[in-house]
Amino acid sequence: MEEINNIQPNSDSLVLTSRVRLARNIDKIVFPHKLSDSDGKDLVKMVEDAFYCNDEYSKDYETIRLWEQDKITQRSYFERHLISNNIINNSKKSAFIYNKDETVCLMINEEDHLRIQCINPGYNLDDAFEVANKIDDIFEETLNFAFNEEYGFLTSCPTNIGTALRASVMIHLPVITLNHKMQGVIYALSQLGMTIRGLYGEGSKVSGNIYQISNQITLGITEEEALNNLKTVVNQIVNQENIAREVAYKNYKYEIEDRVYRASGVLKSAILLSTQECLKLLSDVRMGCEMGIIEDINIQTLNDLLIEIQPATIQRNNGKIKSSKSINLIRADLVKNKLKINYKNK
Repeated sequence: MEEINNIQPNSDSLVLTSRVRLARNIDKIVFPHKLSDSDGKDLVKMVEDAFYCNDEYSKDYETIRLWEQDKITQRSYFERHLISNNIINNSKKSAFIYNKDETVCLMINEEDHLRIQCINPGYNLDDAFEVANKIDDIFEETLNFAFNEEYGFLTSCPTNIGTALRASVMIHLPVITLNHKMQGVIYALSQLGMTIRGLYGEGSKVSGNIYQISNQITLGITEEEALNNLKTVVNQIVNQENIAREVAYKNYKYEIEDRVYRASGVLKSAILLSTQECLKLLSDVRMGCEMGIIEDINIQTLNDLLIEIQPATIQRNNGKIKSSKSINLIRADLVKNKLKINYKNK
């Protein structure tokens, strides 16, 4: 990947969230895909007992047992980045524990017995790791995790063996995408032991020019090395996006402003909005906010909308409606009510 040193990375607005996830399995218990539903529920109870015995967590966390939830509710948790598709597939024996601000989620009987996930807003991998590591230490006081002196933590998928740490950032890269440079970025990342995915991680398509960049290597390096490698790569990508924006705005100022204004105009007036169209338009508005073209929109409002416009979330918040047209109507109204768009003086 091209080394860029002439400008500082403006990561605060480009990076939406930072996530750290630790995979753990309890020694001498088969992996979740081999567990019966009854044994899986017993394991949920075991993890709960180990976690809630700590007074610091007992008041601020809640357990959601997926076997007690309907499909729409399960999907809405996925749309909020609390859980994965894998844990939904195991819903007859899986659960998750999460805190009130939804920055910590402990998935039980996903691909592994336990996945400790911490998500922070913005570019903040170190704090996310600190929280995950602290919770991991709490569990190790009472649970005996499967661990090998040579290979590290043992996991259901061999690619996670070692530290069993996956760190990722969710990042907005509209201009690199528009310039058709993403294939080069993807290739460079693969050479550096990183991977790039869509808004909802593994198996998801890219929407709204938002990507998840994460480490792939977990064996033979420390957690700190994995985090530092990811941060180095993210800084370079942020630099590339910032340079691309500077060049594009210098050469195509009116075209970029026209794209941003058109997107905001559609969002302010549309009667029907599909998920994909809405994400595309919100990406253009986000780019306008990040570049100072649009003023007085809180980036957090745009982050919230990424979840609130998702179909299962809309259904859960509006009586679990089934008509796609009704969902598109509600989505359009929701966006209009959320966005108050002002423009800089042209």
